[in-house]
Amino acid sequence: MDLNLLEKTELWIENLKLNNADLNEIAEVVSQTLELPRDKVLVVDVRENRITLDILQHQIKAEQFFGKKKQLLNALAKVAGVEISPDTDIHSDGILGFIALDEMETARVMENTRKMREEIKTKLKKRVIVFPTGFEVKRGMIKDTNTPLIREEMEREGFRVSIGEILDDDPDLIAGKIRRALNDGYGVIITTGGIGAEDKDKTVEGILKIDPEAATPYIIKFKKGIGRHEKEGVRICVGETGGSLIVALPGPNDEVKICLEILLSALKNGTSKYELANKLAEALREKLRCKFSHIH
Repeated sequence: MDLNLLEKTELWIENLKLNNADLNEIAEVVSQTLELPRDKVLVVDVRENRITLDILQHQIKAEQFFGKKKQLLNALAKVAGVEISPDTDIHSDGILGFIALDEMETARVMENTRKMREEIKTKLKKRVIVFPTGFEVKRGMIKDTNTPLIREEMEREGFRVSIGEILDDDPDLIAGKIRRALNDGYGVIITTGGIGAEDKDKTVEGILKIDPEAATPYIIKFKKGIGRHEKEGVRICVGETGGSLIVALPGPNDEVKICLEILLSALKNGTSKYELANKLAEALREKLRCKFSHIH
């Protein structure tokens, strides 16, 4: 069960005596006991009777540190130059403080934490925010018909939908707004528009700044540099981070309608980002095939 340390990464070991002790060896013992890579544990301060360590990792499994106080003190007592007494204690201002739990408390707290985490995850999955993109929408040149549609359909399915601001075609700005939405606890983040092959289309690039391994299958490919096409083609994009899904939908309303049905089904069934992206791309390819067939 992964837990976010929420920037509370310091661990204090108090009421111990040091006599020519090797700080690297102390850090090594802590890293081994907590099952962390050696480079993720750093001794940052040494006082008369206290050592401060910093855990250089944002997430850690509960099983790695819950109730590990006695085990860690026993390991430290074997380090040359470290003297442990009955008064020696380990604590933290954050959830790392759960290292001090006894065996019975550990089982109870872990079970309660697991239940709370599942409840929070369930609630987060129902929180949606929609970001329209593009200068033509922001300047009121064209009407945003996508956001009302997405809101209506998703709220009908029990989601709580918020409307984000209209985003400019800037990958850093898009990434920043998505990152803020993630921090605000949205489980589904949807953008509309900006997935095309023109130089102004930057939504996919913005999402890749958040999730470099986002699924980005092509809907259609072009010869780069021909006409208005500055990129190789039009891509759908589905990213995921921290349990939250990031989905870049097209701009045309009829295409959003097609994608929305697939997205809602995927959210119900827990489809992976890769499978979802491929389903969206294939549905949009089929629409193009039908269009070209009708023309010819």
